[in-house]
Amino acid sequence: MVETVPPAPHSVGASGTAAPPPPSPPAPPTAARRRITPLGWVGRILLGILVALFLVWLVLFITKGRFLKHPFERIVTKMSNRPVTVAGDFQLYFAPFNLKFRAEGLSIGNADWAKPRPFFNSRLIETRLAIVPLIFGHKRLNYLTLDGADADLEWNKAGKNTWTFSDKPGKPLELPAIRTATVTGTRIRYRDPRMLIGADLGIETVKATGTKVDNAIRFSGTGEARGTPFRLSGALLSPNETISGGQNRLQANIRAANTVADISGTLPGATEIEGAKLNLDVRGYNLQDLFLVAGIAVPDTRAYRLRSALTKQGPEWRFTGMRGLIGGTDVAGRMTVRPGEPRMKLSAVLATRTLDMADAGPFIGYSPQAAGAAKTQGKAALVRTVGGTPRLLPDAPLRVDALKNFDADVKWTVRTVKGKGIPLSNIALALTLDNRLLSLSPLTFDMAGGHVASDISINARVPQVVTDYDIRLSPTPLGKLFAGWGVAESGTSGTLKARVQMRGVGNTLHDSLATSNGRMAFILPRGTFWTRNVQIAELDIGTFVQKMFEKRLKEPVQINCGLVAFTVKNGIAAADPILIDTQKNVMIGRGGFSFKNEALDLAFRADGKKFSLFSAQSPVGINGYFAKPGINPISGDLIARAGTGIGLAAVATPLAGVLAFVDVGDAKSASCGPILSGATAQAQRTTKGETRDDVGKGTPSKEEDGKRSKDDRKGERKKFLGIF
Repeated sequence: MVETVPPAPHSVGASGTAAPPPPSPPAPPTAARRRITPLGWVGRILLGILVALFLVWLVLFITKGRFLKHPFERIVTKMSNRPVTVAGDFQLYFAPFNLKFRAEGLSIGNADWAKPRPFFNSRLIETRLAIVPLIFGHKRLNYLTLDGADADLEWNKAGKNTWTFSDKPGKPLELPAIRTATVTGTRIRYRDPRMLIGADLGIETVKATGTKVDNAIRFSGTGEARGTPFRLSGALLSPNETISGGQNRLQANIRAANTVADISGTLPGATEIEGAKLNLDVRGYNLQDLFLVAGIAVPDTRAYRLRSALTKQGPEWRFTGMRGLIGGTDVAGRMTVRPGEPRMKLSAVLATRTLDMADAGPFIGYSPQAAGAAKTQGKAALVRTVGGTPRLLPDAPLRVDALKNFDADVKWTVRTVKGKGIPLSNIALALTLDNRLLSLSPLTFDMAGGHVASDISINARVPQVVTDYDIRLSPTPLGKLFAGWGVAESGTSGTLKARVQMRGVGNTLHDSLATSNGRMAFILPRGTFWTRNVQIAELDIGTFVQKMFEKRLKEPVQINCGLVAFTVKNGIAAADPILIDTQKNVMIGRGGFSFKNEALDLAFRADGKKFSLFSAQSPVGINGYFAKPGINPISGDLIARAGTGIGLAAVATPLAGVLAFVDVGDAKSASCGPILSGATAQAQRTTKGETRDDVGKGTPSKEEDGKRSKDDRKGERKKFLGIF
């Protein structure tokens, strides 16, 4: 039997030809032919880094990083250019993720220019720095243990400090946020010669007993600010929630220069002032004492007490919700103090419902004691004696030295003013201080139905302080204005408007006015006065007595126009002119006064336009001083006329004696145009256009009254010049 072998399936094709054999399976790849993708490389690198970090962490954790002690000393010494040493144990490692640092006997040298003591040393410092916040630029210590530490924080006049480890200008001290802290036996010294402030503080932590974790970090010490010593004490109270990042409660008490300040509230952290919510209660005998500690000049005040909320936002210290009393004056508003270079900036918006006039006295140079006494004793409390003569103008000096320390922008409004016979209300003051240029512009207030607007500039940039005054009074009812001086409103429709423009040199109000030059003009437009007041002024005895018996004292007398003006030269004011034209008389005044010694020497005379019997027609003198003026209606002219009358009566008849007191009524009416424009004496005219020869030329020593004899003018000139 023959065995038949079947053909291989791939040996014959469809066409009868042989088919190719099937392909062999691929050989397995070798290690040399394997390729790693970029993603794989990144993964391997990251894995390597993590392994290395873990090994570093593990080594540091096991050894506590003690082997880094000498490298730490060497590296930090090189970076800070200060000698840095650790006398005892040293640890620096991650536990588990935050960086833990511990050093016993750590000492850091001071800057070359600082005092010969270490910048910092301690028996023990131990802390844990949060790493994750640090990555995002936030420094936070989860806890701090500090024992036996001594820190020297000092600035120099060149603007460098001991905690900025470089030759560049120093940066402000910024402490990291600390959640919890234990501080024992620690002292901090701070010095800033630029701000003239220094302090020495001791800090201790007091731990409460029991189950609560409740620490109080207490501090106390002494210091000096701009020559004023102070004492500081207080505590940071850390309740349970502080450990989880809550807020610290602060209590502090400061005593300095008869001033007591209590501060209470919360801090975001033990060393965080930014955003703090604090309350301030400050009281004392003189607000100036408090501000001078900060280098800010304010006027003297009476006893005060102020409360406000206090917070810090950026570089600004903000006092909001302020309220309190300064003497008898209420104050409310807000204030901001912004330290900076070259000067700090004080900004405030204040409002007062009622201003006690005694509290306003110090703003123009009166002491608060004298201003307070003036309420009960009257003007006499403000008077002092200089060279045997009374003085009324204040002479408290402007604190020029303090003005260079700060700039200011203050707005203050006052609704009413409390004081006898003071018709003031609605005061609005805008005060700016820019590099020793102090401006009160505008300073406005309502007075007796009128309005006063003023701009006052005090330039302390120059060696001698220069003050410019520009004061404007809108038409004001005379009845209201002079109500306290015997002028009644009924029957008085006259008004007064005025302007004062002067410039003086000196750092007191008295010195400034005593050297001033300028002009003062008070204009009386058309109106009426009570007859009684006008007749007393002109001393028309016959008319006054006649009307008194006829009970017609309130009969109005028409004022056509009037001008009371003075030209001021080197502190001496001369009438330029005094000229009042009424329906029946022309009143003129001569003389002047001195801001130097506050002496008065004025004479007023009224000439009738119509015939009048028993009219004295002689000058009424005003003499004395600002503080003690006197009126002399019995002048030499009047005595002479009385003597003439007696002589005529003796040698002739009694009727002849009356002729000495007869006014023939030859007064020349005044042209009101120059009067109402406030023109000088040389520009005054009669209604006929003639130059007036009876109002002088605005000088105290020349052109005396043309109607008096040469001998009289000579004697009066000598008398007037003698007071200056």
